[in-house]
Amino acid sequence: MQNPPPGTPGSNPQSATPSTGSGLDPKIAAALSYIWIVGLVFFFIEKENRFVRFHALQSIIFGIANMVIMMVLAVFAVILTFAFGIGGAMVGGALGSLVSLLVWLVWLIFWLLGLLFFVGLILSAVKAYQGQKFKLPIIGNMAEKIVDK
Repeated sequence: MQNPPPGTPGSNPQSATPSTGSGLDPKIAAALSYIWIVGLVFFFIEKENRFVRFHALQSIIFGIANMVIMMVLAVFAVILTFAFGIGGAMVGGALGSLVSLLVWLVWLIFWLLGLLFFVGLILSAVKAYQGQKFKLPIIGNMAEKIVDK
C-alpha cells in the first residue's frame, strides 16, 4: 500500500505522536535529558509530559550525585597521593610499597566509579529512548516523588 501524497488529510505521521513543550518526541526529549545541562532545560520548559520531566529530573539528581561523589573521591585521592605518597617514599621498603598500592587503589576506584556512572548514564538514555520509565536505584524514587507532586 502506498502512502498518500503530502498535504492530503492523514498524511502527517507525527500527528499521532504527542509532543513536548519543546516540540520534540517525548522519547527523544527524555533520552536527550541525560545530557546534564539539557536535562535542566527540559525540566524547566516541560510542564505537561511527566515522562520527560521524570527523566530530566532523574538526570539532574544523577548528575549532582555524580559530581559530589567524584569531587569527594578526587580530593581524598589527591590528599592520599601527596601525604602517603611522600610518606611512603620516605619510609621505603614493604610499608612504602603498601602505601603506594593503597594510593593506586584509590585512583583505580576513582576511574572505575567514573566509568560506572557513564555506563549508567548511557543505559538510562537508551531506556528512555525506548519509552521505558527506567528508575535508577534511590535516585529514581526521589525523582518520581518530586514529579508526582
